[in-house]
Amino acid sequence: MTRDDLIAMLRDQTPACGPARNALIAGADFVVWDGLVPANRHAGVFRRRMHHSLKRGHTIDGLADSVDILLRAGEEPLRTGSIDAVDRSSWFLIFLNSTATVVVACCGGRRSTTMESADTPESGAQPRR
Repeated sequence: MTRDDLIAMLRDQTPACGPARNALIAGADFVVWDGLVPANRHAGVFRRRMHHSLKRGHTIDGLADSVDILLRAGEEPLRTGSIDAVDRSSWFLIFLNSTATVVVACCGGRRSTTMESADTPESGAQPRR
C-alpha cells in the first residue's frame, strides 16, 4: 500500500479521518500490520480504552465512532495500522478490511503532554513511507 492509497481511503468514516489524512499529506510515517483480528474483539479493547481515557479527562477523536463501527462489523477480520505525524504531535490508529483496501474506522489525534504507552499500540514493525 502506498501513501497515496491510504490518503484516498481515509474519507469521513470518523472525525479523525480528516486529520489523519492531513498528517499523511504532510509526510507522516505509517504502518499497516499483517495480522487479522475480529472487529468485535477490537471493539471490546477500545471501548475499555475509551472509558479509561474519559476517566482521566482525555478524549480520543473518533474513538466512540470507531467502537460503534467495529461492533457493527462483528466477526469481520480486520488489519490495524498507525499513522505518526512528522513532528510526533499526533497519532492515529486505523482499522482496515482484511485486504487493506478499505479503511473501516480511524481514531487518534493530538498527543497529550502526559501520553501513556497504553494509548498507542506498540510493535516492532517499521513504518512504511
